Amino acid sequence: MGHRTARVERTTTETKVLVELDLDGSGNADISTGVGFFDHMLNQIARHGGFDLTVETVGDLEIDAHHTIEDTAIALGAAFTEALGDKAGIRRYGSATIPMDEVLVRAAVDVSGRPYVVHDEPALAPYVGPVYPTSMTRHIWESFGQAARLTLHVEVLRAARPGGHPDAHHVVEAQFKAVSRALREAVAIDPRAVGVIPSTKGAL
Repeated sequence: MGHRTARVERTTTETKVLVELDLDGSGNADISTGVGFFDHMLNQIARHGGFDLTVETVGDLEIDAHHTIEDTAIALGAAFTEALGDKAGIRRYGSATIPMDEVLVRAAVDVSGRPYVVHDEPALAPYVGPVYPTSMTRHIWESFGQAARLTLHVEVLRAARPGGHPDAHHVVEAQFKAVSRALREAVAIDPRAVGVIPSTKGAL
């Protein structure tokens, strides 16, 4: 089986996005969205998912980061859909529980063809870095899950530091690492079912 790859270009009046994805890569990333912390999170997807990922986004950051982040998440999800094809031979399900210092996050993925996202995190400081709104994290998973046609559950199990508020950087980064690891497992080829679509329906 050759590498499962995709190239997605998405252009609107607000953003221009290019995503190139290789599901069978080695974790290489070339990311540029203009939102530094978001670049850092997309690097987590490549490195911990074991995917080769290029993302180039030019957006209306003079307004705010919303459109840039949202449209990038949509294009990334579309790239997963394209790269997976008919999904024959994949494991389909994946899950991961990831600690990051005081934070513990659990993510579960079903490459189901039925978009559904459940997201649970504590109240956080409004921004990480100068321009990444923490309110966008839920929207990233919703936009990505819809475009990738995934069922995705992301749950922050523990976040509070003794005597302090949750560290927003750690809470968001642990989510990206957990989702990346769950995706890695879900899209992996199952050597016991090569070429078989993992559904009694015969389609995903």
